Amino acid sequence: MPKLMLGNEAVARGAWEARAAFGSGYPGTPSTEILEALSTYPDVTVQWAPNEKVGYEVCMGASLAGVRALVTMKHVGLNVAADPFFSSSYMGVNGGLVVVSADDPGMASSQDEQDNRSMARAAKVLMVEPYDAEEARWMTREAFALSERFDSPVLVRMTTRVCHHTGVVHPAERAEWASKGFIKDIPKYVLLPSHARLRRAKVGERLEKALAFAEQSDLWNPIFKGSSEIGVITSGVSFGYVRETMPEASVLKLGITNPLPMERIRAFAKTVKRLVVVEELEPYVEEAVRAAGLAVEGRSLLPDTGELNLPLVEKALLGNAQDQITVDMAGVKVPGRPPTLCPGCSHRGIFTLFRDMKLRVMGDIGCYTLGALKPLAAMDACMCMGASVGMAEGLEMFGGPKEKGKTVGVIGDSTFFHSGIPGLIDMIVHGSHATLVILDNRWTAMTGGQPHPGTGKDIHGADAPRLNVAEVCRALGVKRVREVDPYDLEATRAALEEELAAPEVSVVVAVAPCLLGGRIPKGEPVSIDLDLCNRCGACIRVGCMAIHEKDGFPDVDPDLCGGCGVCEQVCEPGAIVLPSGK
Repeated sequence: MPKLMLGNEAVARGAWEARAAFGSGYPGTPSTEILEALSTYPDVTVQWAPNEKVGYEVCMGASLAGVRALVTMKHVGLNVAADPFFSSSYMGVNGGLVVVSADDPGMASSQDEQDNRSMARAAKVLMVEPYDAEEARWMTREAFALSERFDSPVLVRMTTRVCHHTGVVHPAERAEWASKGFIKDIPKYVLLPSHARLRRAKVGERLEKALAFAEQSDLWNPIFKGSSEIGVITSGVSFGYVRETMPEASVLKLGITNPLPMERIRAFAKTVKRLVVVEELEPYVEEAVRAAGLAVEGRSLLPDTGELNLPLVEKALLGNAQDQITVDMAGVKVPGRPPTLCPGCSHRGIFTLFRDMKLRVMGDIGCYTLGALKPLAAMDACMCMGASVGMAEGLEMFGGPKEKGKTVGVIGDSTFFHSGIPGLIDMIVHGSHATLVILDNRWTAMTGGQPHPGTGKDIHGADAPRLNVAEVCRALGVKRVREVDPYDLEATRAALEEELAAPEVSVVVAVAPCLLGGRIPKGEPVSIDLDLCNRCGACIRVGCMAIHEKDGFPDVDPDLCGGCGVCEQVCEPGAIVLPSGK
């Protein structure tokens, strides 16, 4: 019976139908829901990995054991997993290995919008691109068979729109498939240089066979015959925009985008007068078509960044765009709301102190990155997962006297386990004087509250071993490690001042479970004595959405305020009153 599913849920369904025995990865928007959905199916083991590289390597081990495995990540996660990704291309597989890269055109929740089709081409692995939820299901299912047929990991390239749209899916029964078990094959699986040179030739042979398959496959690379005036080559979500814009056009829809079926493209091009490529982000297909000597249009008609949409494709193909559908709000103007830390978030106190102490803050990836926005404006750099640690080390080392005793790295607990530990080791070994602040809120908050090695839970919510952040730091060799309550601003400030003055690496762990987990009961809201208020604005500058300005005075929204007390601590006149008993 047909069902409505998210594209991510459909990927999970396809993996289950293919009898995948294992799934792993690291949560990252827009890929997160895939493993969460897969964890609800029977007869499959699913777990979050501390990072994408580990997730990939465990899945590779499962493949060597002879079972089918799915590893998921967002596009920048494939950078972290690139080492095993490229090398596994030479090794090949035993059980099918499918890799999901969820690209994020337009950077809805990412620091860049890289197009990972280039990664598949560079790694010389097969790649498929679903257009909607139903294709996400069957392409994922069949990707396991392709993996085994061509002895290759298969990259399923999703994008934000395909991941998060809801569509009709036609679930199927589980495939008939049995594990072959582990097969000892040292020349294949041990990548000594002498073995890898031989495996490189196998990679070339695999791509030739896969190319022959892609050239002939009407299922994977269908041609929709229409007008001979224009032919459009497209893939992924762009196919929908093309069909809606020009239903009369001839269309070659590429489901397999590595290797590209160039002879099929040549044959298609001969049937039309004008050839256009519509694709999202890089001119991946267009450049290959142009290199083959075919006259083609593409990037000159479309923007080179951001998501495509129907008006953009209409303008590219028709020279005009219809007005986008808007919702009539009966004249009501809805004010914009920038992203902000949640009311009562424990990170707010830390960033208030960073700002007031005028520290140089190297930030990291997580919801706490919002500490860079006004009114906190207390983060000076943020690059990628785990980079805060190394950047703090480098800035403190070469920043000169102005940065001495002023440089901190700030990182979340999940990100610390993901990729912060190697940077901390580097700080220790090379005698850094920088201070690392670890915001330990006991889960992966930004992507919806997934567990990690420091939560004591697994993906199903069952108890699991919990690594203590402070103990891990001490075990690495950090002598100065202290835990603080980030809601206690005075004590936290004192701890920061002491550690910043220390002539060695130090770690401050701010321990306070995330409010969204429901592990801290919502408290009573604060109240404001307007007779005492001098309208200094200090409470407004903590950036809490529960407190705002009204008629020139601060005003508290009782539905949002949980009485965390940060605003009370920054109020010098004592106009903010905590609930009784606090």
